[in-house]
Amino acid sequence: MENLKNITNITAAIIKTSQEIKGVEKTATVGSGNNQYKGVSDKDVKEIVRSAMANNGLCIVPGKINPKTTILQSIDAYGKPKQSIFTEVEPEYLLLHTSGEYLELRGYGHGIDSQDKSAGKSTTYALKYLLLYLFLIPTGKIDDADATHSDDLPTISEPGKVNAIYDEVETAKATIIVAKDKKHLEELYKSLSDKMKSNDEVNALTNRLLDDFNNKQKK
Repeated sequence: MENLKNITNITAAIIKTSQEIKGVEKTATVGSGNNQYKGVSDKDVKEIVRSAMANNGLCIVPGKINPKTTILQSIDAYGKPKQSIFTEVEPEYLLLHTSGEYLELRGYGHGIDSQDKSAGKSTTYALKYLLLYLFLIPTGKIDDADATHSDDLPTISEPGKVNAIYDEVETAKATIIVAKDKKHLEELYKSLSDKMKSNDEVNALTNRLLDDFNNKQKK
């Protein structure tokens, strides 16, 4: 972070914005089955933070993204080529104040997708958590929320784990999808963590591949 001189006004605006934002509830349901959990939606964060920032003369402007992309090639169960794109970004931002003062900020995010959404996932993740940490916004159930808000589903206390679990599942699926035969599939499956071996999505894909290999042997 640079430009730390003459930031009295922007510092006061950040403090007021932080005080104005009471918190953001975990309204987004992510995953399925036993791996279902609640996360903080990008939409909720932007709506709440944007209003508070505007009230205090603040805005944020994105700059360089500084991406790093890795393409994972594989073959699906039907012998067709498949790829997963893993993107890491360290985007730069300018936090501007109506006084003319500004701060240079940098975030971090990563995402994986089989098509063209990994860049969007990674940049969305980066900005969302930059805003949460910049204004020290608590996430989860708000104390004065009415009784209709529920925390029945398991939650994750560290925000970074929300995307981390999603990425771990996608990585596990990318690992087993390259299996060449039944024996190879078993070896790849054994290499997965216990948590991934109990994941519904990973097991569904494994069973589908196993059925395909068994059907090929019968022909």
